[in-house]
Amino acid sequence: MEKEKIRIQKIIADAGIASRRKAEELISRGAVTVNGKKAMLGDKADPYKDRITVAGREIRLSKNAEKYYIMLHKPRGYITTMNDEQGRKCVAELVDDVPARLFPVGRLDRESEGLLFMTNDGSFANMISHPSTHFAKTYRVTVRPAINEEQLTRLTTGVVVDGRKSMPASVRVVTSEKERTVLEIILEEGRNRQIRKMCEAVGLEVARLRRNAIGPVKLGMLQPGKWRELTPAELKAIKNYHKKLSLKTQSEQNENRQEKKDSRSKR
Repeated sequence: MEKEKIRIQKIIADAGIASRRKAEELISRGAVTVNGKKAMLGDKADPYKDRITVAGREIRLSKNAEKYYIMLHKPRGYITTMNDEQGRKCVAELVDDVPARLFPVGRLDRESEGLLFMTNDGSFANMISHPSTHFAKTYRVTVRPAINEEQLTRLTTGVVVDGRKSMPASVRVVTSEKERTVLEIILEEGRNRQIRKMCEAVGLEVARLRRNAIGPVKLGMLQPGKWRELTPAELKAIKNYHKKLSLKTQSEQNENRQEKKDSRSKR
């Protein structure tokens, strides 16, 4: 029955192939088929009856598959993907001893390092990486040369990146020297190479970038290239954090609707 079917991008994510957003990209590129026919965005399927392939590989869902939630300290020099046609080092190599196919939650560019979540739970990945959630991510960023007040203000209030202004950010000077400054930057959006582009827009070069926290979870003393499973307490903290963000978003939406309603009534 139709009501038993679910969106294909969710099936792909639940199978541990890719995040839901990445699955949508795969569908758009024509890399996904359902029963031999190319899938389209918005299509649904029965994951236990229909034959679904991604790049020619058939995927299967197990109703009792164990879910994994991994914290990885991504080193510099690794790309945030499961495989690479150019033979570059991938984060998948660092978690190949996990008995499940994992995918990264969000991304860190090749020259960046720090905290990266990996999982085979599509719903968990979507909860954190979907643009509407605004999960705060904390970075330690070394820039050259030293930063001035004008640059600091522009980074905080937002700069134009790829034709669109970035959201306001929290930017704090940790240490300042003649030729370099160490900043703590907290972002609530995750566009591609965003911090590097923001700094470039105000005339700063990023010498080093490390992500130290995602929401309430901190990297801590985990060494580069190492991973560990998230603790039950960390998973609970993430869910509670997401719940608070959702309530905040809902409250803001209600306020905006009320303001529009009041504005119309005054006309």
